[in-house]
Amino acid sequence: MTAPIDRLASMETFLRIVDAGSLSAAAKQLGTSQPTVSRRLRALESTLGVPLLKRSTHAIQLTETGERYVARARDLLAEWRSFEAGVRGDDDEPEGTLRVVVPHAFGQEQLVGPATRFLRAYPKVTIEWLLSDGPIRLVEDGIDCVIRVGALQGDALVARKIHDVKRIVVASPALLARRPPTRPAQLTALPWLALRTFYRNRVRLEKAGAVATLDIRPRFFTDSLYALRTAALDGTGAAVVSEWMVRGDIQAGALVHLLPSWSAPSLPVYIAYPQAKLYPTKLRAFVDAMKQGFEGQ
Repeated sequence: MTAPIDRLASMETFLRIVDAGSLSAAAKQLGTSQPTVSRRLRALESTLGVPLLKRSTHAIQLTETGERYVARARDLLAEWRSFEAGVRGDDDEPEGTLRVVVPHAFGQEQLVGPATRFLRAYPKVTIEWLLSDGPIRLVEDGIDCVIRVGALQGDALVARKIHDVKRIVVASPALLARRPPTRPAQLTALPWLALRTFYRNRVRLEKAGAVATLDIRPRFFTDSLYALRTAALDGTGAAVVSEWMVRGDIQAGALVHLLPSWSAPSLPVYIAYPQAKLYPTKLRAFVDAMKQGFEGQ
């Protein structure tokens, strides 16, 4: 009866080596010795009959077989833990480490609060909070879930909507020359900033069923919401921004909310994770916590 458990332990040790970057670092994280880690790796490679790692004095590198094994091993371990959680029952307390990828701006400003409340509710869980706006490989990189603003890519994902981000048009008072526009068409006369992730040369605004589509000529393109806000504060141009980011600037008079009855289409916020037959208790609890964190907003 010990063979399957030993295989799982060897599999987990191998993944820890890959994530840590060395046998010594993996041993430290696992609370064991480097010879023990090395022995488990040799046993796993011997059982499989193929090398998984190329080892040198300075680094480790996955073999082609090792790359395939990593992806499948992560999946198998997740299924095994989910199976154990199911056997113990849904009342099992969440525990372990969650690796979560979040957007840079939204992840730092809006998601940390719900995440820390989750940690207070579940003291046996640790979160590895990774900031990235680019494409990621969930299974290959051992990511439990990803939170994205806007459209999701990837058919093999389970996604739950947790929020909508309201977007508005703002500009610096200095840019307006004391004559703020009163109609959408007047916005085209202003210099513009563009958040190329969501808009470039055209802006769509909505008001109680009415739609205005504006062609703009941005002087500043960026993929950073922080840079967009800074440029707007500097008076470089008007911009469509997430309302939560500039709320304080508007209250302080540093930015003006243009055409308050009009807004750009809101952006959905999704939490997504790979499809699986069973999901760990920690993941299910985290998904629920993220959704609850925005209820009423």
